[in-house]
Amino acid sequence: MSVRNLDRLFAPRSVALIGASSNPGSMGATVMHRLMSSGFKGIIQLVNPKYAEIDGTPCFAKISDLSTPPDLGIVVTPPQTVPSLIHELGEAGARAAVVVTAGLNGDNGLRQRMLDAARPYCLRILGPNCLGLQVPGIGLDASFSHLTPRAGKLALLSQSGAIVVAMLDWAEARGIGFSVVASLGDMADVDTGDLLDYLAGDYHTRAILMYMEQVTDARKFMSAARSAARTKPVIAVKAGRSEEAARAAASHTGALAGQDSVYDAAFRRAGILRVEELEDLFGAAEAMARHRPLASDRLAILTNGGGAGVLAADALAETGARFANLCEATMTKLDAVLPPTWSHGNPVDIIGDADAKRYEDALRTLMQDPESDAVLVMNCPTGLASSADIAKAIVVVDEENANGTRRAKPILANWLGEANAQAGTAIMAPAGIPVYRTPAQAVRGFSYLAEQSKAQKALMRTPPSIPGDFEPDRSSAKAAMADALETGRRWLNEPEAKAVLKAYGIATVDTRIAKSAKEAAGLAAEMLSNSAAVVLKILSPDITHKSDVGGVRLNIATPEEAHDAAQAMIAQAKALVPNARIDGVVVQPMIYRPDAYELILGLADDAVFGPVVLFGAGGTSVETVRDKAVALPPLDLTLAQDLIDETRISRLLNGYRNRPAADRDAIALS
Repeated sequence: MSVRNLDRLFAPRSVALIGASSNPGSMGATVMHRLMSSGFKGIIQLVNPKYAEIDGTPCFAKISDLSTPPDLGIVVTPPQTVPSLIHELGEAGARAAVVVTAGLNGDNGLRQRMLDAARPYCLRILGPNCLGLQVPGIGLDASFSHLTPRAGKLALLSQSGAIVVAMLDWAEARGIGFSVVASLGDMADVDTGDLLDYLAGDYHTRAILMYMEQVTDARKFMSAARSAARTKPVIAVKAGRSEEAARAAASHTGALAGQDSVYDAAFRRAGILRVEELEDLFGAAEAMARHRPLASDRLAILTNGGGAGVLAADALAETGARFANLCEATMTKLDAVLPPTWSHGNPVDIIGDADAKRYEDALRTLMQDPESDAVLVMNCPTGLASSADIAKAIVVVDEENANGTRRAKPILANWLGEANAQAGTAIMAPAGIPVYRTPAQAVRGFSYLAEQSKAQKALMRTPPSIPGDFEPDRSSAKAAMADALETGRRWLNEPEAKAVLKAYGIATVDTRIAKSAKEAAGLAAEMLSNSAAVVLKILSPDITHKSDVGGVRLNIATPEEAHDAAQAMIAQAKALVPNARIDGVVVQPMIYRPDAYELILGLADDAVFGPVVLFGAGGTSVETVRDKAVALPPLDLTLAQDLIDETRISRLLNGYRNRPAADRDAIALS
């Protein structure tokens, strides 16, 4: 990871546009217009041998002819010309370039030639195949976007140029500005990790928004993301949630983990908040950039409309956050300032005729309540009171709550109705109160604050690779895997896998291999002296799901039954899977646990992030139920418990009705 020369990318003193054009509608003309009209105070120079000047600006034939060495080059020429132009830029003193041009790839060799040309000069490249770069604070617009965004404190990084222009259009309509807008394109050099690392220390940026499709260097990305998330909110939309977009592996664990769930786990571990919709990027940034992470997740709701309060309550239930249970003193104070018909609970419905004074009194009381962590103020426009006056009253209470630029207790607002929302936003947003257009968006804004708090706590953890004084028997584990490694097998068989588990202190059932039905009968006879029954399972490196081919037989009570079951099982497996290698059967004592829960615990090697841990509900219907969660190792006991809590079966593990709770600590240690 390196931020070297990225200052030349984001704060250049001079810019050279290579491929400038006077041809209307061309890439060169479009980028030149944006560059010349965005208010850049530095030097802008144009390069194109076809022109002596363009619109009154001198145009140089070659980069070497430039009168001033450029810090940054913008390249919009045909792909075959790019490598030599990058070399010329490096020779001229440039240390950064935005390559808008597409068509430089591994197949034609141009991508590597471009990188080779840049390397001697440590010249950093954004792109190729990108929309470009915008730094509104210095008036730099080196892009072919349809508009130049206003200056602000949000950085937007996107692997899709189309998403950038859509986001800029959306943000402009809402008066949202940016510190940096970077279209990453093919990420031949500068990637998401590099930009996160740079923006972590950029005081012009208070939150980082990302649209992502993939991570190219997981180690660099995770390190940079954790560093950035410690200092400011990092919020991401990641495309490719559907399973159809990810290729499943052959094993239970690989198929269940799936690419997208691993990204979820990586984002959690890196402190990145993942949101589902593009609009949620700004909703999250509104809340997280204005307020500190919350100590807890208890929300108080203040409204003049019961229906609006119900919608907010429904949205809150979906987030996993909690209603605040208002303390007795707060209830008494509310009784004193509200009419008798108020809701006497949370949501605090102060009735449709509520004026600014009633809102102010109720909000001031809720701000003092020790059992709530934030207040959502909602307003439905009526002909009985001025929504604008109410918004002003909210600002007054919020200013009383101020502690520097951050608030001791966050206030979030939802002004319903289009015109009403615009009026409320105009009053409250400049005062630092985030205003949302729907109850659900407002509640999600609150939930982001609570999630950010959890992420910050997780970031401070440095889990040991091995908890406590636990010492695994690594030599036994290596011995169990030796044959598979020597013979090139991808999977351990069941006895080998259980030997590995045993070496790491995980209890397993006694498992022995029988090469024939006769051997199975003999092993069954030994085990039946201490067990009421035994289990037989087919042993084959080519059969992953044994029960699908009749390869599991339970409750075998005699050696004779074991003999016949083994003989029939082997014959059936050969008939159903003719090409499978059959190594015999395994014999195990039958374990009776009527109140036990069947779980799955697995490890998978993700193509991007490497090893991942999977936990969830097990059994033959595991793929159908799909109750699972994944995490990136290493885990300590707290992170392991967090992984368990992400599954639905975790609620059953806590015990219910007449079923006792499971030993969650033992599960976490496993």
